[in-house]
Amino acid sequence: METLISIKPLLAVLVAGGVTALILASRRHPDRREACSVGAAIVTFLVVISMAPAILAGQVVEYTLFRILPGVEFAFRVDGLGFLFATTSSSLWVVAAVYCIGYMRTLEEPHQTRFYSCFAIAIAAALIVAFSANLFTLFLGYEILSLCTFPLVIHKENAESWDAGRKYLLYLAGTSKTILLAAIVLTYYLTGTLDFDRAGMFSGGEGRTLLTVVYFCFLFGFAKAAIMPVHSWLPAAMVAPTPVSALLHAVAVVKVGAFSIVRVVTDVFGVDLMRDLDLGTYTAVFASITILAASAYALSQDNLKMRLAYSTVSQLSYIVLGVALLSVSGMTGGIVHIVNHAFSKITLFFCAGAIYAVSHKTNISQLSGIARKMPWTIAAFAIGSLSMVGVPLFAGFISKWYLAIGTIQGGNWVLLGVLLTSTLLNLAYFAPIVYKAVFEAPPEDPDGHEDFGEAPLTILIPLLVTAVGTVLLGIFPGFFLNLIRLGLM
Repeated sequence: METLISIKPLLAVLVAGGVTALILASRRHPDRREACSVGAAIVTFLVVISMAPAILAGQVVEYTLFRILPGVEFAFRVDGLGFLFATTSSSLWVVAAVYCIGYMRTLEEPHQTRFYSCFAIAIAAALIVAFSANLFTLFLGYEILSLCTFPLVIHKENAESWDAGRKYLLYLAGTSKTILLAAIVLTYYLTGTLDFDRAGMFSGGEGRTLLTVVYFCFLFGFAKAAIMPVHSWLPAAMVAPTPVSALLHAVAVVKVGAFSIVRVVTDVFGVDLMRDLDLGTYTAVFASITILAASAYALSQDNLKMRLAYSTVSQLSYIVLGVALLSVSGMTGGIVHIVNHAFSKITLFFCAGAIYAVSHKTNISQLSGIARKMPWTIAAFAIGSLSMVGVPLFAGFISKWYLAIGTIQGGNWVLLGVLLTSTLLNLAYFAPIVYKAVFEAPPEDPDGHEDFGEAPLTILIPLLVTAVGTVLLGIFPGFFLNLIRLGLM
C-alpha cells in the first residue's frame, strides 16, 4: 500500500483545536464567537475531505510530529477506517455547530464560550484518535477527549450535574488510567512498539493467558464504548444540554470508544490471533448481553433522553459485535454502524432538543399529539427511529444486513437471534414515541400553555439535514463501504 506524507491530518486537528483561541477572544461578541465555531467546522471538514482522493486510490496518508522513545511517537496514519471516522465526525460537527447556535440562544444557556471551546477541542481529540498511527497517539486523543468533555457534562453546574460529572470521570478517566494504561504498557513490553500493524502487533508466542488478559484490559479500558458493566456513566451524562448529548452519543465520545476497540481487534491483535485465542466469541458474549440488557432498560424509561441514552448503549455494541464476528461481512456491518448510528442518533437527539427548546417537555408521556405542532421535527424523529430499527431504505438497515450475513456465514445462530430480538426491542421502545406524537390527541389547553410550533430554523434545519443524511446512507452506502474495504485490506 503506497504511503503519502502529508501535513493534512495535523492541519485538521490544529484547525479544530486552534479555533478555541478565537472563541475565547470573542467571548464578548456572540455573533463572532459562533461564526468562528461554524467556520472552523467547515474548514476542518474540507481539510479532512481533501484527503479522499488519496485514500480512495488505496494510499495511506502519514505524518509524524515527534518521537519520545523508539516505537513511541506522536504520529498520524490515515487509512480507510480512520478516514471514515474522521469524515463522520467532521461533517456532523458542521450541522451540530449550527444547531448549537439555535439551541443555546433559544434557551439562553450560560457558559456558552466555555461550551463552544470544549466542543471544538472534543472534535480535535476525536480526529487525533481517528488519525492515530499507534496506541500512544490514540491514548493521548482519548484522554484529551475525557478532560474536555467534563465541563460539558457539568455545564449546568447544579448538584445533579456535579454527580454526573464525578461518575463521568470515575468511569472514563478511572478505567483509562488503570486497566487501559496497563494494557498499553504490557503491549509495549511484549512487542517493543506501539505502532499499529494490520497483521497484529503480537507474535502469538507471548502466552495465551497473558494475551487474553491484555485484550480484556483494552476492551473494558475503553469505557467510552459503554460495554456493560462500564456503561452507567453514559445515561448519567444526560443531565447535560442536548447538543452535548448529541456530541457524547453520535459525533465523538462513544464513537471514539467503539473505534478504539475496532483498532485493537484489527491492528493490535489482528484477526488471526483473535481467532486463535477465541477472543471473538468472548467479546460477542459481552456485546450481546449489552445489546439486550440496554434495550430492556430503554423500554422502562419515560424520559426521552434517557431512553435514547440506553438505546445508544445497546447500539454501540452492534459495532463491537460486528468486529467480534471476525468475518468481512460482520466487520463491515459493525464498522459501517459507526457512520449509520452517528447520523441516526444525532437526528434523534436533535429532535429531543428541539422539543425541549420550544415546549420544555422531557418525558415521552407528555408528547401526545405533538406532531400537530411540530410535524417536521416528528417526521425527522420517525426517520431516525426507522433507521435504528433497521427498516430498509434507512441507514441502520445496511448495518444490520451485513451483521446478519456475518452471523449466518459463521453459523452463529445464537448471535443472529440476538440481532433479531434486539430489532424487536428497538421497535418496542421507538414505535410508542412516534405513535403517541402522531396519533394520540393532544392534551386540552384552556390556558394556552401549549401554544408553540416548530423550533427556530437554526435548530430545525440541522435535524432535517441529518434526517436526509440517514436516508441517503441507506440508499447509497457505497462510499463508506468502499472505505471499509480499503481499511480492512
